[in-house]
Amino acid sequence: MNRFEGPGSREARLRYLDGDFQVIAPGAFVRCAVTGQPIPLDELKYWSVARQEAYANAEISLNRELEQNPDLRKRDQINRSPT
Repeated sequence: MNRFEGPGSREARLRYLDGDFQVIAPGAFVRCAVTGQPIPLDELKYWSVARQEAYANAEISLNRELEQNPDLRKRDQINRSPT
């Protein structure tokens, strides 16, 4: 039986807060907003408060942020350019 089968294996609904989250509807996992893969609640570390989205890992979270805010990429390039 896989980890997300059986009773208690429902998808949770969360409200993402700064540094924490609030459970709106109980469940065992949430889905990554980008990949759709299930993330067990005890392994959830990355989310966006502004977009109310969960992410499977830091790389996905960063890429989503850059996708949603292209100006951040420009700022990073300016900061990296030699003086």
